[in-house]
Amino acid sequence: MKKFTLAVLGIALAFGTQSAVAQSKKKSSGGGSSNGYSTGIGLRGGGYSSGLTIKHFLSGKNGVALEALVTTEYKARGARLTLLGEKHKTIADVKGLQFYYGAGFHAGAYQGRYYFTDARYYRYHKKDVYVYRDYVYDEATYVAVGADLILGLEYKLEDLPFVVGVDYKPYFEVFHGYTGFYNDAAVSLRFTF
Repeated sequence: MKKFTLAVLGIALAFGTQSAVAQSKKKSSGGGSSNGYSTGIGLRGGGYSSGLTIKHFLSGKNGVALEALVTTEYKARGARLTLLGEKHKTIADVKGLQFYYGAGFHAGAYQGRYYFTDARYYRYHKKDVYVYRDYVYDEATYVAVGADLILGLEYKLEDLPFVVGVDYKPYFEVFHGYTGFYNDAAVSLRFTF
């Protein structure tokens, strides 16, 4: 699934770059508002987190949108708010199909976490080594903050008020003193108006 998503986004990037060059030659401005909607609200289902998505295009036809995500991870008790700025480009003059990229930040809180304590090695015989690890769960609430990137492809259905999109959203996070880099890919369905 991840390889397929990355391949689709790679193809979209190639077409998006080609489309951007063609648009600059035509001196026409494509973008978000020309996609046929100004605001969309719906659901985002991902491999790592899922939730609510709201996208709003800024005034004008410059293809700049703000997107807010309210998500939760499958194994976490808590939520995350993500704010993204995105630039949309039409792809190969296909009506309703757009490539977009952007960046933003997120903040959230999670209750409890599972972790292993340090490993302890015991040697009973010359060749036998046993590893002992404590498996711990705590009930504390932890704050998480981080930075996000997004790369996506969306299609506005011609006769219906819906947009279907796929995106790849890598992010960096600081969580209770630990840092990590994570990858998330998702499919979104938004009602547009």
